[in-house]
Amino acid sequence: MTDLFAVPSASVPVLTLGDVLLVTLQREPHDSAAEQLQHDIARRIASGPAPVGGVVIDISGVDIVDSFLARVLAEIAASAGLLATRTVLAGMRPAVAVTLVELGLVLPGLETALDVDRALFLLDRSPSPAPPAHPEEGA
Repeated sequence: MTDLFAVPSASVPVLTLGDVLLVTLQREPHDSAAEQLQHDIARRIASGPAPVGGVVIDISGVDIVDSFLARVLAEIAASAGLLATRTVLAGMRPAVAVTLVELGLVLPGLETALDVDRALFLLDRSPSPAPPAHPEEGA
């Protein structure tokens, strides 16, 4: 009998909700899927037809965030930030938060929200990054 959790899962879907990219993790992704997610998000931000207003990663279905997943989440936020897009981590369970603190793991560049609705509200209400200045326009 095959253990479904031992089989590498397909890539994690990245959905578009208005100008926000929404990722919902149903369980901890395998390492390769997590790395693929990182590349997929950066590619979607950079190549989309319209600016991305933010990335929301819902981890409410994840029981454990290990050091690898924490690093990938931080790298997603860093990549998105370099592409002028904010990242909000939503739905972190209290046990996950406690474990991250106990392990001394930090998630730089990630904002947090209790759930997806609050994450979307946070992206909508918080100041967006300023558009790049074009010196040639004022000349």
